Amino acid sequence: MAFTDLLANGQAVGRSGGVVIFCFGPLPQERARVRVTSTKPKYVVADMIKLLEGSPYRVVPFCPVFGACGGCQVQHLSYPAQLAWKRDVVRSALGRIGGFTGIAVREPIGMRNPRNYRNKMSLVVEHTYQTPTIGFYQQRSHDVVPIDACPIVAPQLSDYIGRLNLTRLNDTILPALAQASHIVARTARATGQSVVTFTTAQQSEAVERAAPALSAHLPGTVGIVNSFDLNSANAIIGRSQKVVAGEPDIEEFLGGVRYRVSPGSFFQVNVEIVERIFAFMRPGLLKARRIVDLYCGAGTFTLFFANAGCSVMGIEESAQAVVEAQANAELNGLESRVEFRAGRVEDAVLQPDVRQALRAAQIVFLDPPRKGCEEAALRAIADSGIPNVWYLSCDPATLARDLKVLAANGYVLGVAQPFDMFPQTGHIETLVTLYRADAALRLSNEEAFRDVPEPVWPDRAEPIDKRPEYPDFVIRED
Repeated sequence: MAFTDLLANGQAVGRSGGVVIFCFGPLPQERARVRVTSTKPKYVVADMIKLLEGSPYRVVPFCPVFGACGGCQVQHLSYPAQLAWKRDVVRSALGRIGGFTGIAVREPIGMRNPRNYRNKMSLVVEHTYQTPTIGFYQQRSHDVVPIDACPIVAPQLSDYIGRLNLTRLNDTILPALAQASHIVARTARATGQSVVTFTTAQQSEAVERAAPALSAHLPGTVGIVNSFDLNSANAIIGRSQKVVAGEPDIEEFLGGVRYRVSPGSFFQVNVEIVERIFAFMRPGLLKARRIVDLYCGAGTFTLFFANAGCSVMGIEESAQAVVEAQANAELNGLESRVEFRAGRVEDAVLQPDVRQALRAAQIVFLDPPRKGCEEAALRAIADSGIPNVWYLSCDPATLARDLKVLAANGYVLGVAQPFDMFPQTGHIETLVTLYRADAALRLSNEEAFRDVPEPVWPDRAEPIDKRPEYPDFVIRED
């Protein structure tokens, strides 16, 4: 049968006799023989038995466990084709869910080398066998795929996988592995520092005893942490943490800002793309702005804005993240330009002082979790009359839903720029700018989009590195 589309989870979509079929393995423009494994009222799920006719955009996956490991979904699709497909995913969501027609979604800004980019990995420790086995979860299950390396994580982290597997015969480290359910490692590109966290059900003396040997065994490690007190059987990080060797943080350097990052912090996994997002936004910060950063996390973007000369209020639900954000502001001498609040964004935007800050600001920056924003928060933004909204989203569907609310409350879409934060997967980060409805601003946006070509799926002729120039932001002045 023939396949015509590709879902974000890597499933190809085909139709046979009026029945929709979802199947992992095929790509659009391919034909394959499949076996139905599950029947639903409106569709069926199948496994690919044999590829009958391949796409010109198919490539050989570079990871030996691709298709079994659940980490990547589209290694079999060439990287230029991945970028074009992701652009189409964003464009489709904006039209289908948001009701936006004629929006020029720009070419995704990708990576020079779309491998070895993740600065954080979460390994699963499998205890089914006589000695612990380290790997990642299999697609759509909690079965573990054993691995000795990973070409998606930073080389230093990939090296750790092999080294941890070699410790099966090490009497000092093996007891720590025997008690661990997950091992989380995070590294910094700028400094090469890493912190490795062993998650156990209870506080572990075995992890503490093994910490010196682990530090010596894993080059670049500056800290070993024991995470425990789990809130669920599958929790990757526990509610309590104890530093059992070295330091709890690593130091990263991005866009002229130093960041101290702890194992449990939310910090973007792809620093190359974060720098490209910074570069994209920089033209809108040539003048000092007043900005409200909602869902600010540990202050990644707040401090970038402040370092550009802006005055920023950051709001974040996690109290620990706010503590780290404030510490990073002091580390960079930016505390006079930032103010952080701990609390749910949806509650904070209803507080009088935050509403006043919104009314006084030129920009509100949104970087919510995958579920997007609650409508009450979006309406509070619109009620403030703030002239510019910059919305960074990791989910095109919730992005389109939220943009629809903002558009219904007086905003016009400007630039829609995807960034490939997660190559080889179905995920895409998208930055959209919005402006209060105004004829002059709409004209300026049309000028910005004048030379953007229509998308062509599934490939582009130009090399990956030749991405379009970053557009200038249109900023409404007071």
